[in-house]
Amino acid sequence: MASLPGIRAKQLAGDSKLQTTSNRIDLPEAWSGTSGGAPGKSLEIFVLLGSMTIADVELGPGGYAYLPAGSLGFNLKSYDGARILYFLDDADPLAVIRSPIIMDSALLDWQPTDTGYVSEKELRADPGSGSRIWLTKIDAGAVLPWESSTALREGYLVTGNYQHSECVDGSALTWQYTPGGYFLRPGGAVNGGPEAKASTETIWLLREKIASKRATHESCQ
Repeated sequence: MASLPGIRAKQLAGDSKLQTTSNRIDLPEAWSGTSGGAPGKSLEIFVLLGSMTIADVELGPGGYAYLPAGSLGFNLKSYDGARILYFLDDADPLAVIRSPIIMDSALLDWQPTDTGYVSEKELRADPGSGSRIWLTKIDAGAVLPWESSTALREGYLVTGNYQHSECVDGSALTWQYTPGGYFLRPGGAVNGGPEAKASTETIWLLREKIASKRATHESCQ
């Protein structure tokens, strides 16, 4: 985090050898920094609270930026302070998206999924590598099936209260998530099930770094 002076950070996941990292960061008032402190890495930012300016574009809650490896350094600022998610990854040789993306996710419409009470907003989906980052909204009272993804997935609970189960050695382990809850789930891990439910409308930010396939399961296996 040397290129981000004055911040407070919580590391959610990371690999010290590869220098990849997932963090929740608090920016103080009148803060400024740069995106150029990690050459050869791609950077993704999602604004949770407050506001942040990236390359003269001000982003409030729900703002998203993707700065691929090779991008010029962008000035980063926050006048009143902000809380952001900050993901640093290796350059992906299969990636097709080579230009920065800076957007307000509030301008995107929620799109239905094959699960009627779940909808999504896709922030980035690379047709070359299959990597993607998206928002998932789960309606209050919704119950999810047992399911799995072939890719490692990480998720951060943006809003809402949610209960979820992980299938471990044939047993369902259930946990409560509140805003700020996070998971890093290996590919192939079965999760969800009858105890997975949203007590309020819930919004997750989800990421996968490679192309994946989703499968549903009849039980915890």
